[in-house]
Amino acid sequence: MKKFALTVAVVALGLAACTKTDNNTAANDTAVENNAATDVNVAEENATTAADNALNAAGNEVSNAGNAVENAQNAVSNAADNAAK
Repeated sequence: MKKFALTVAVVALGLAACTKTDNNTAANDTAVENNAATDVNVAEENATTAADNALNAAGNEVSNAGNAVENAQNAVSNAADNAAK
C-alpha cells in the first residue's frame, strides 16, 4: 500500500512538472499528497492492529498451555493421593 501511494504521488508530481502550473494544479498536487499520506496512515494502522491481534492470540495460547500444565500437575497429584489411600 505504501508503494502504491508513493507511486501515485510520484506520477502526479511528474505529470504536474510536464504541464502548465497554475493554482488548480497546485491544489491537485496537494490533494494527491494528502490522499497518499492518508493511505500510508491507514496501512500502518491496519498493520498495527493485525500485529496486536496476533500477539493477543499468542498470549492466549501461552496462557492455555500454562493452564494445561497446571491441570496435568493436579491430575498427577490426585492420582498419587488416590494410590496412597
